[in-house]
Amino acid sequence: MPSGEPRRAAGTRPNRKYFGLKRGMTWLNAMNDRGMGRGAKVVSGTIRDSLHMVDVIFGLDGGDLPEIVVSDTGSYSDLVFGLLELLGISYRPALADLPDQKGWRINGSADYGPLNTFARGKIDLRKVKRNWEDILRVVASIYTGTVRAYDVVTMLQREGHPTALGEAIASYGRIFKTLHILQFIDVDETYRRDIKDIRNLQENRHSLARKICHGKKGELHHRYEHGLENQLGALGLVLNCATLWTTVYLDAAIRQMKAQGYPVRDEDMARLSPFVHSHLGVHGTYTFALPDLAPGAIRDLRDTDNAEDDDEI
Repeated sequence: MPSGEPRRAAGTRPNRKYFGLKRGMTWLNAMNDRGMGRGAKVVSGTIRDSLHMVDVIFGLDGGDLPEIVVSDTGSYSDLVFGLLELLGISYRPALADLPDQKGWRINGSADYGPLNTFARGKIDLRKVKRNWEDILRVVASIYTGTVRAYDVVTMLQREGHPTALGEAIASYGRIFKTLHILQFIDVDETYRRDIKDIRNLQENRHSLARKICHGKKGELHHRYEHGLENQLGALGLVLNCATLWTTVYLDAAIRQMKAQGYPVRDEDMARLSPFVHSHLGVHGTYTFALPDLAPGAIRDLRDTDNAEDDDEI
């Protein structure tokens, strides 16, 4: 999520697309499929997320590593495909310009019929074989935290071009990139729909973050990196609190409506989001006094037949 800054604070870079004449930074964050944030990183400017995404995954706030990672197209690269697959993680980025996507083949003389034009790239497995021991060392170093993934990705590229080792990892990744594209365009829309659903969750979480981070028009004013990390870390905590609160009360409201005989359809429930925020009031006076409730209890829900209740909490 790009964030603008009116002053030259630490970690900001110019980017006219997002900030005009100002400077800014990116809050790169990870969330699980239930909408809860699990880790984040402050990134200078708005450079390609792929340079930092693996670091965020391996810097999660507790819990197991994800089995599947869904990202936008900004985190997409053949090198990241190779690294994540070698690390045991299935990588499923959203794809832009789908008709122009290039597939890769191992056997150059194979006939794939209608897919021959798509599979116009050739993977040289000899590159992978020659560098296999070094590839394993790199992957082990990332997995054990010996080196940051960002440093590894930077080391594997020189002036925008991959080194021999980087090209070997990218070649390995192109196998899984090709399989990902084929599954994405498959007649069965389940694979593509699941990616879209996760991307919607990510964008909705960012929308909630923008509403909560409303002070000074959402601009960050800290001149030092530690202050920025503290502010964005607190934003992540509040986001998780708001998401949990909304989830608990949505569930309670649905159960109450069903008990009162209201028709609650499954297709309507499928569209509910833990990131709705029309009920959240962010302006005014804040109080941190705990309500007088028994352990595990929640506040009484509003009467669905009473239209005089306030719309915001």
